[in-house]
Amino acid sequence: MIIKNIDENSISVMPEDSDDLLNLRRIIKEKDKVIGDTTRVIKQDKDFARPDKGERVKVRISLTVEKISLDDVLDRLRISGIISESSNESVSHGSHHSFILKINDGITITKKKWLQIEKNLLESSNNQIAFVLIAIDTNDCGIARLKGTHLDFIPNIYSGSSGKRYKANFNIEKFFDQVQQALSTVLKKEDKVIVFGPGETKKRFVNFFQKTPNFQKYKVQIVEGIDSSGEDGIYTFTKSQAMKGIMSDNKLAKASLIIDEVMLLANKKSKKFTMGLDETLYANQMGAVESLIFSDKVIQENDEQQIVNFLNEVESKGVKIYSVDSSTDIGLRVSSLGGMVSLLRYAVES
Repeated sequence: MIIKNIDENSISVMPEDSDDLLNLRRIIKEKDKVIGDTTRVIKQDKDFARPDKGERVKVRISLTVEKISLDDVLDRLRISGIISESSNESVSHGSHHSFILKINDGITITKKKWLQIEKNLLESSNNQIAFVLIAIDTNDCGIARLKGTHLDFIPNIYSGSSGKRYKANFNIEKFFDQVQQALSTVLKKEDKVIVFGPGETKKRFVNFFQKTPNFQKYKVQIVEGIDSSGEDGIYTFTKSQAMKGIMSDNKLAKASLIIDEVMLLANKKSKKFTMGLDETLYANQMGAVESLIFSDKVIQENDEQQIVNFLNEVESKGVKIYSVDSSTDIGLRVSSLGGMVSLLRYAVES
């Protein structure tokens, strides 16, 4: 999330992924003010203008929040309320309106007082390092950008080298150039690049990549032991021990370690973990929760505001919280375990 402090009460934000939207859902509350750009249909007073038609114009409005909800799970945020100010005099104050906030949309949030947990959520979104993952072989290449616990894929790139018929005329540098062109659409300034895949193609690509002036500024790491390329290679890497070692500070790596620990405790028939919302709610009442992972399933299948209140309450106690989604194997595993799991400080009998 890109953030800019305006004054002690107002902060401008721009969500960069679904995690950021979820954090904003937890931050924005009833009676906060949200300023952003939107469109409204304005009736025309011109001669010959049709009375039933209006012109859709872009306006900046300030909204006093009455309701906020995740729209289509984690892809958009709906912020509804009453217009208190606007940049167009034709927009009446006191009328109702809704912002649909999407990734890369900017808004300014004004609160009478920012709570420490709200500031922490903004900072945690702002300080995340993103990784661009490249799973390459002579046949194909998969590219995905990992930020937090969310993977964004671009379509696989195919070299055309497969089959004896093409091998004699195959130019691998043309394939590498295609890959670099695709990378230029996803790479951002502070991203780290990780390259893996079967054979020696990954090393040849890195040599090619680092000779290109536009790409010399990026830190590149080659990972051995991932014997798949394309999208399958990306998924294999995100489940590997190599990922946990290289990205030890990344949220996905931390969430993966927690899931591994939960599975280990389950096999030992230990009571120092929970699965599902009810068990976790009870453990939180006992003050036993140490770290928690939840997926979009728990939001879909329960009262959204109840979940948001619960997450904020838990985090205010110092519990480490990680959200995951279906873009990764970890998200699918958490969903299959009831949408929420936690590690406990001590065993709790239900």
